[in-house]
Amino acid sequence: MISRPYFSIIIPVYNGGEQFERCLEAVQQSTWLDWELIVVDDGSSDGSDLIASQFKAHLFRTAGRRGPATARNIGAQFARGTYLFFTDADCRLQPDTLARAARYLEADPDLDALFGSYDDAPVAPDFIAQYKNLFHHYVHQHSHERAATFWTGCGAVNRAVFLKLGGFDSVRYKRPSIEDIDFGHRLTRTGGRIRLAKDVQVTHLKAWSLVSLLKSDILDRGLPWTRLLLRNRAFVSDLNLQTHNRASVLALYGSLFSLFASFWHPSAIWLASGLVILLLGLNQSLYRFFYRQRGLLFVLKAIPIHWLYYFYNALAFSCGLGFHWLEQFRSGAVPAPKPLVDRTKADGPG
Repeated sequence: MISRPYFSIIIPVYNGGEQFERCLEAVQQSTWLDWELIVVDDGSSDGSDLIASQFKAHLFRTAGRRGPATARNIGAQFARGTYLFFTDADCRLQPDTLARAARYLEADPDLDALFGSYDDAPVAPDFIAQYKNLFHHYVHQHSHERAATFWTGCGAVNRAVFLKLGGFDSVRYKRPSIEDIDFGHRLTRTGGRIRLAKDVQVTHLKAWSLVSLLKSDILDRGLPWTRLLLRNRAFVSDLNLQTHNRASVLALYGSLFSLFASFWHPSAIWLASGLVILLLGLNQSLYRFFYRQRGLLFVLKAIPIHWLYYFYNALAFSCGLGFHWLEQFRSGAVPAPKPLVDRTKADGPG
């Protein structure tokens, strides 16, 4: 009888390049040895499939560009591990990432899933990449350990539970989006338990630009996340949705309106100044973190980008609200994912 590995590491890839190779090298350096490696190529044209073969990964293909939700679901169906461990092709596991995750799961057998965070040492040197990755690290490190969401950058889930819930919603999320957040909501609504394990970390290799940051935050996360929250009526105070985040949006827009009003009513400038001070106070913990990590100049550059984040998140919420109302008038809602088929007994790599 063939023994089942503890982890099935599943990595979807589309034109992963050098970052993908570094990702696979890091997997091989893990101190936890009870795993199998599954790579699902999502229509790459740069030879990513050949790179995966060099690292002796079980290779599957999506037969065209179908998105990471579909790719991960394919990997899960062929996986043999007790737990599925998801990571991205531009992430580098630390030597003890799997071992730390396994300790949590072994200590709490009733835990259905866990996820971690990026570390505080992003590789890409440019400011936007440093800001984005450090901000992500900070958010996860300051969120509740009992989570209502999931994250595929560094996350493990019981395979049987994953298949039963239908995996990621590949109908609604055909491109990189919030399929992992959606899965976490579905899991917790059925009574499942998810833990945010803050010391389970990976290094992010992606070099963000301002354009890619805006596109990701607004189109791939802000809009669909708003629609998910409205659809589920689940405005949890966690991750980017904590109370101080919502208050910061109000303070930012209040200061902008007050500043505009000051052209006609000069005294309004005092209200604008007070709201700016409030905005700084609400986010002082984050700015102190940036200061400890990268110094004063980094903080001064990060503050306007962070306030821009609040500005466009409010716009994304408004647009998402409009799309949600439009969806309510349409007939035929998107059906919930059906259980995935366990293909380990019948099929092999393709």
